[in-house]
Amino acid sequence: MFPVWLQAGFWGLVAGGALLIGAAVAFLAQVPRRIIAAVMAFGSGVLISALSFELMDEAYRRGGFLSAGVGFIAGATVYTVANVVLAHHGAKHRKRSGGQQPSENQQGGSGVAIALGALMDGIPESIVIGLSLLQGGAVSYVAVGAIFLSNIPEGLSSVAGMKKAGRSTRYIFGVWGGIAALSGLASLAGYSIFQAFPPGVIAATTAVAAGAILAMLVDTMIPEAFDEARDFAGLITVLGFLVAFGLSKIGG
Repeated sequence: MFPVWLQAGFWGLVAGGALLIGAAVAFLAQVPRRIIAAVMAFGSGVLISALSFELMDEAYRRGGFLSAGVGFIAGATVYTVANVVLAHHGAKHRKRSGGQQPSENQQGGSGVAIALGALMDGIPESIVIGLSLLQGGAVSYVAVGAIFLSNIPEGLSSVAGMKKAGRSTRYIFGVWGGIAALSGLASLAGYSIFQAFPPGVIAATTAVAAGAILAMLVDTMIPEAFDEARDFAGLITVLGFLVAFGLSKIGG
């Protein structure tokens, strides 16, 4: 049996690796935008369900409503402020598959901003995986599965947009490969750093991650889903929610 800290890094890397799967599909194939949007809607539903029934429920159980609520708002606030800053530097449409992403010629420094934005989107999810191992040393397979399923459309949509903005192959796979690796490190950190903290701190941290994830969904994933999938976006999102809900009940 591998040590728990190593398991944390491994599962974070697995979930983050889904970004590379999505990136490779978008790079090698011309996927229609409506298909990308449909997959994005499904991934949004998966994450909404996971943060509701896995993250916030666990945060409430460990620390009560006050700790969970404060952490939830704090996570959303910090993410929103950081996202606004990066948006002004060219990262606003980092998960859009159309021609919304600016090229480096159109906005200097946008490549760095997009990379930082993508990293910011993935860190809270990865930390959650590490925190889940604090519950008796067993990872939450529901959390890993939900994040994995949502990361595929994230990589798919973002890389489709990067290609249209003229980003290089080195840039595209450098960004997503780096984020996949850092996802493993963030998960490891989530376990290693917080294992000595009391339940209230862990609860608040879990809620912070949940707030950041929900803000990320509304700011970056849902606009792409509803802009292109149109009348069917709501139904597809509901299906994604139901799949993650089912996983949580089977896992429970």
